[in-house]
Parts: sequence; C-alpha cells; structure tokens
Amino acid sequence: MTMRQGWESEARNWTSIARTPGNDRSHENINLPVLLDLLPAPGRRALDLACGEGRLCRLLQTLHYQTVGADASPTMIQFAAAYPRSAPVVLADATQLPFADETFDLVVAYMCLHDIDDMPRAIYEAARVLEPSGCLCAAIPHPINTAGSFQGSDAAAPFVISGSYLDRAPLTMVIDRGGVQLTFHSEHRPLHAYIQALATAGLLTETIREVGPPAQVIAQDPAARRWQRIPLFLHLRAIKR
Repeated sequence: MTMRQGWESEARNWTSIARTPGNDRSHENINLPVLLDLLPAPGRRALDLACGEGRLCRLLQTLHYQTVGADASPTMIQFAAAYPRSAPVVLADATQLPFADETFDLVVAYMCLHDIDDMPRAIYEAARVLEPSGCLCAAIPHPINTAGSFQGSDAAAPFVISGSYLDRAPLTMVIDRGGVQLTFHSEHRPLHAYIQALATAGLLTETIREVGPPAQVIAQDPAARRWQRIPLFLHLRAIKR
C-alpha cells in the first residue's frame, strides 16, 4: 500500500479525530503555535499542501490568508469542501499541482511531507508554484523522533534508535482517540533528505526549529518532559531564490 492509499483509507477516521477538540493535543498545544509563529504576514495567496479535511485552511482563512487547499484523497476533499465556511479546496496530487508557475507567495506543508510517497517531487512542485522570494513553511515529525522510541513513559526514560537513523524506513503507527482508531501511514527519512530536496528545488532553508512541549504542557503532564530531551517536531521556513 502506498502512503497515498493509506491516507485515503483512513480519511473518515482522521476527520473524526481532527474535528473533535482535545483529540489531537500535540497539534493544539505544541505544533500549531510554532507553525503560526513561523508564518509570514498574510500576503497575496497561500496554498495549504496536502490539506486533509481542511482544518488548517479554515484557520488560515480566519487569520486573513487567502488560502487554497489541495489534497490527493477524494474523501478528505469531500469532507473539507462540505464544512461550513470552507476555504476553497481542490483534489490534486502534491506531485502534480494544477496551478500555474508563481501562483502563490506562501506554501504551507503542515505535517504532510513525511506522508507523501515522492517527497522530493512534492517539494519541487511547491517551489514551482511559489513566486520569487515566496516561502515554504513546513512541519514534520522530527527525524530523530521517527528513528526510535522511548523505552518507557516516564520523564527519564532512555531513547533508543531502532535500526538506522540514516536509512529510510516505512512507519506504521496505530492510535486510539475517543474510541476512534487510526493507522498512520508514513516514512522515516533523515533530515538531510528534506534539506537536499529543498536545495534541489531552488529553495534556501532560512530557519529550522526543533520543537518540544512548552512549560504549560509539562505542568499538566510531567512525563512529557522526556520530549524536552528529544524533539517531537521539526519546523522550517525556506525561501525561493
């Protein structure tokens, strides 16, 4: 099964989880605030790459970004388009975007590049539709995170890399949120795979942020302190030269 097929098969479960407050606390309390801080001010037009059921599209619209969403999953796009006050969305593969060159001044790839089978081609397409000096803002699970796991849930648990950090490897993870079970279909890739794809596409990496839980999350869940030793997420901003 390709990652694309896997996410189409999980579209209904993902939509149920994503639209239930409190079901995705890492998104709400850790990941999203860092992304919003990384974004440039609203400009001409923004693309939400691999937008899923549309939650980020809708949020960006409320923040005055003129946003269009694109996703390869027909079911995801159906859910996104049917939501009240939906941002415009199109069914489109990230590796073959149906937009002219230099259409956008911002592309947001939020928690999706690790789920795209041909990640370098998707980054090339993102760069193609960006205008000169436009930027790509991306978030992924940190490659250290996806290379291993903690051997326990306490704050001092050791972290062990299983296999190889440098080799690509398929990832499958099953979660249960509010009685809804979801299987993530993804791939571990080392950091240099992403940086090389950005450079090949003509994008200059401007900043990188290694993200763990903030103090307020630790106060509610002291065991989450382990994620202040190993980053959960990686965010980056790259500029089209």
